[in-house]
Amino acid sequence: MTQSLARITTIDEELSQRHIDLDPGGYFIIYVDREAGTLCAKHFTNVIDDRGLAIDPVTGKAIPARGKVDRTAETLYSGRTAKELCVKIFEQTQPCPVTRLDHAAYLGREFVRAEFALTTNSDYVQD
Repeated sequence: MTQSLARITTIDEELSQRHIDLDPGGYFIIYVDREAGTLCAKHFTNVIDDRGLAIDPVTGKAIPARGKVDRTAETLYSGRTAKELCVKIFEQTQPCPVTRLDHAAYLGREFVRAEFALTTNSDYVQD
């Protein structure tokens, strides 16, 4: 028996509300560059403090979870497909900027969503 799209969406929304531990290796801002036909992932470094908050290593200030933050990315990764982007980040970059398996799984899911948006010309908003 197949699940309905509404049920899948409900499960996804519920899981998006769970607590996650941040990756001390940093975080990524993912977007689609339609003009270039690529998926892009800007990597930003951070430090996780004893409260579990991401701290800007330059300013020492907490990085807000929402809203615009004016920071310079450490690295910009791009690929034509989710797989190509994953290979660049997880296999070709040493040391790997991702230190948590749950973060790696999240990025893989997001890259596939961004690839779908690129190929279907639909909107992509990072979860």
